[in-house]
Amino acid sequence: MISRRSIVLLSGAILAGQPGAAAAASGHDPIKMFDLDADGTLDLGEVKKAAAGVFARLDHDHDGTLDKHELAGRLSARELAAADPDHDGTLTLDEYLAVVEKRFNAANRDGDGTLDAKELRTSAGRALLRLLR
Repeated sequence: MISRRSIVLLSGAILAGQPGAAAAASGHDPIKMFDLDADGTLDLGEVKKAAAGVFARLDHDHDGTLDKHELAGRLSARELAAADPDHDGTLTLDEYLAVVEKRFNAANRDGDGTLDAKELRTSAGRALLRLLR
């Protein structure tokens, strides 16, 4: 049973932005959630599959694109503009997946083609995870 003290401490950790606190609070370990081959890491295919599911869920108007409102803080205005080659103010699935791949590669510091828990805790890893929530 979770005590009131535990809830207060965990809430404080989340508000303070401690890495892993939100995942612990929600019970969502990104590796467990998206690791389809159960090897303890995430490869680009697993990440892109998860991202495609997020894209479909976020596309509220079902027009095949995400605008700044549907992206809801996952990308800054500057990041959206950089990821939007046709400058229409929206991202298609392919454009969204290109951003995901770019962030995956930035987080994959050891260049092995997979992300482990340590790499996901980096700023690049957290930026990638924002696109998968």
